[in-house]
Amino acid sequence: MNKLVHEQSRLKILTLLASGNESVPFTVLRDSLSMTAGNLSIQLKTLEDAGYIGTEKYFALKKPRTDVLITDAGQEALMEYLEELETMLTALRAGAAQKAGAAQKAGAASKKIQTKGEKHDHS
Repeated sequence: MNKLVHEQSRLKILTLLASGNESVPFTVLRDSLSMTAGNLSIQLKTLEDAGYIGTEKYFALKKPRTDVLITDAGQEALMEYLEELETMLTALRAGAAQKAGAAQKAGAASKKIQTKGEKHDHS
């Protein structure tokens, strides 16, 4: 599993960015993800260093603004991560279904044995 993507805050950031086709303002990311500006900045730096996101810094009404967008590499890393998770979930569900089926068969066999035993007791 990609540890850069796996970390909860970075996974949330990438997921939010991948859900749209546009860049997202830093303040929207911060507020949507309930993160502090400092923590968000650190996570964005890590993702940017990996090439998973890009940032655009500019001034609007004399105030500095930062917009964030997911890169093709970031989109690919997120999709690969999600595919790995889906594979794990599929295997888990298959294993759980097999266990449930085996338990159901065991329960049915036990019930048959009890039913046969009850018939002999009443004879």
